[in-house]
Amino acid sequence: MTIAIPPHAPHPWFGIEGDCLNIGGRSVVDLATQAGQTPFYVYDRSVMTRKLRELRAVLPREVHVHYAMKANPMPAVVRHMLDLVDGLDVASAGEMQVALDAGAAPALVSFAGPGKTDVELARAAAAGITINIESEREIRVLAEIGARTGKRPRVAVRVNPDFELKTSGMKMGGGPKQFGIDTERVPEVLAAIGALPLDFQGFHIFSGSQNLRAEAIVEAQQKSVALAERLARHAPGPVRTLNIGGGFGIPYFPEERPLDIAPIAANLRELVPRVAQTLPGAQLVLELGRYLVGESGAYVCRVIDRKVSRGQVFLVCDGGLHHHLAASGNFGQVIRKNYPVLIGNRVQGTARETASVVGPLCTPLDLLADRMNLARAEEGDLVVVLQSGAYGLSSSPRAFLSHPPAVELLV
Repeated sequence: MTIAIPPHAPHPWFGIEGDCLNIGGRSVVDLATQAGQTPFYVYDRSVMTRKLRELRAVLPREVHVHYAMKANPMPAVVRHMLDLVDGLDVASAGEMQVALDAGAAPALVSFAGPGKTDVELARAAAAGITINIESEREIRVLAEIGARTGKRPRVAVRVNPDFELKTSGMKMGGGPKQFGIDTERVPEVLAAIGALPLDFQGFHIFSGSQNLRAEAIVEAQQKSVALAERLARHAPGPVRTLNIGGGFGIPYFPEERPLDIAPIAANLRELVPRVAQTLPGAQLVLELGRYLVGESGAYVCRVIDRKVSRGQVFLVCDGGLHHHLAASGNFGQVIRKNYPVLIGNRVQGTARETASVVGPLCTPLDLLADRMNLARAEEGDLVVVLQSGAYGLSSSPRAFLSHPPAVELLV
């Protein structure tokens, strides 16, 4: 059953039985009992699998899909995703270890992110994963490691392109950025790599994330391929991999609608033979995170108090921004908007009201839903924040005010 949360986009992934939300075929009430507490996160592995299958059905088979672990690094999620994708992308040595512990082949793991420490670079080089270089310092450190160990670290150049992903929720390239190496400096960097004990793999060009406009993603992909073709003339060896990022978004807020994948797939079908001709042997890679796991997850907390202040209803819960910073509006939102929220054990309810959902923290920022139309809730009812499978618990200030941690379930 499709869940409608006006004016949010319909949520087709979970079910309703007896007015109770079902996730992974289990009622949210039973899941709360299994978790042993509220608050908790729950992720539905079947949704992740369906997302990958639906994506694979329209993408050219020559295009590889990598999972960006920073979206959700829960080890059980990573292990499940490993069976579905062609590689993993990590953003720290900690994530790298989770990937390797899950059984990922080092050759299928890449490491991106600014400020990699000497120790992180040494660990990544020793593991044999591909390191996306983001500065001249990283080149120097990796060359010293290669000279010292006699093993050439696998490197790709992360490019800060001279364009950005238009209408992107979070811009990762174009203009002055801490990410990657500016396009105009890449030829010099490639020459340096060629003179050092480094094993050149290719390019990583990632211009932005959380985009719901297919035409903007198509344009960015076309520009990324054209940029790689230009830079390849200066490469010290053949381009073996071309990671053009992702940027695929999911609808979080009122009036947003799901991304139309069809035009993107059509564009990739045109780019594949072009890349085969201009960059022979290069593997084209999409790097996706939230698009693969975001809709699979929910954050569940319990109403511990119901208050009315000057006519406004507040549902005070045992969870809040310390577990779900993004839903509070404090993770990149310029103007706060509501995530899709419902009362999990009475989705439609016999009575409805306008209420705000707040957490237990002593700050007015601890707001999960601002004056939303919800089923009337009482103490003990379960509040569910949907679209919570990505950038949830791991992206939140869990130690803030020393409240108890949330737990995670994969069902």
